[in-house]
Amino acid sequence: MPAHIATATPVTHAELLGLGVYRPRRVVPNAEIVDRIQSSDEWIRTRSGITARRWAEPDETVISMSTAAAREALAASGIGADQIDAVVLATSSQMVLGPSAGAVVATELGMHDTAAFDVSAGCAGFCYALANAANLVRSGQARYVLVIGVERLTDLLDPTDRTCAFIFADGAGAVVVGPAEAEGIGPVAWGSDGSQTAAIKQDKDFQQYFAEVAAAEASGGSTVRPYIRMDGQAVFRWAVTFLEKACRDALDQAGVTVNDLDAFVPHQANSRITDALIRVLAVPDNVAVARDIAETGNTSAASIPMAMEELLRSGASQPGDVALLLGFGAGLAYAGQVVRLPAIT
Repeated sequence: MPAHIATATPVTHAELLGLGVYRPRRVVPNAEIVDRIQSSDEWIRTRSGITARRWAEPDETVISMSTAAAREALAASGIGADQIDAVVLATSSQMVLGPSAGAVVATELGMHDTAAFDVSAGCAGFCYALANAANLVRSGQARYVLVIGVERLTDLLDPTDRTCAFIFADGAGAVVVGPAEAEGIGPVAWGSDGSQTAAIKQDKDFQQYFAEVAAAEASGGSTVRPYIRMDGQAVFRWAVTFLEKACRDALDQAGVTVNDLDAFVPHQANSRITDALIRVLAVPDNVAVARDIAETGNTSAASIPMAMEELLRSGASQPGDVALLLGFGAGLAYAGQVVRLPAIT
C-alpha cells in the first residue's frame, strides 16, 4: 500500500500586517538632469509628473535598502524576524546571479534556515511577490512571509538617455504577510506578453557585455556597460489600452467594484498613465490615488510599497482601507490585486 503523504494545514485568509520603506538620502531635482539630456524641467514634469527622485549613494545597496525597509515592516507588523518563514524579494537590479538577494537579506535580519528567493518581473515584481506570499500563507506552507520590492536602477541608467535618465530611481519597500480572520489580499490578476520585450529591456545581456570586455582588453579599446532602454510610446500605448482589463479583472476576482475602493495604487511609471487609468476606470473623486512618482520617480519593483507608504504617511489613506494595487512594466508583465492597506510605524 503506498505511503500517505501529509499536507500542510491551510488557512482561509491572508493580509498585509505591516509596511516599511527605505528612501535613499540623495534627492535629485530635475535641474540636475536637464542639461545632460538636453531637456527642461517643464518637459520632464509634463511627460512624467516627476519633479525629483532619489538616487542611491554607494553605501545604499540592494541589500542594505531591503534590510532597512524590512526592519520597518517587521516593526509595524509586530512580528519578529524569528517568526518569518519565507522571504520573497522582487528586483531587476541585483547585479549578481547568486546568491539571491532574499537569502542575504534574511541573514542580515538575523534569520536562520529561512526559505528565501528572488522574483524578476520588472515593475510588476512586487505584486508578483505578494501573490506568491499570500498563497504560501493560505496553503499553510508559511505562517508569516516577508515581501520586499527593491531597485537600484541607477546602476543601469545611461545619464544621457533622454527616454530613461529622468524616470528611473532607487529605493525599497517591504510588507509582512500573515494569516487573517477576514480576507486582506484578493486573488491576483496577472499575465505577460513576451512579444513586447523590446519596449523595456536591458540593451545587451551580460554574455554580450563580457565578450565586449574581452575584445576591448585585447585591443586596448573600451566598452559600455549594459543600460536600460525604453520605448516610452510603446509602453504608454500598451498601458492605456490593456491595463483597464487587468484592473477590472482584479476587482472582479476580489468581488468589489471601483466604487468600493478607498485608494488606487498603480505602479508609479508615469503620471499620464495614472491619469488615463483613472479616466477609463471612472475612479471616484473620493478615492485616494498614489502620486509618489512626483518626488520619488519610477522605482520599478519598489514602486508600489513606496507609494502605499506615501499615502499612509500623508494621511490620504488609513490602515485597513481597501486599495487596488496594479504593477506593470518590463516583460511586458502586469499583476494586480485588491488589498487592505497595512500599518506603518
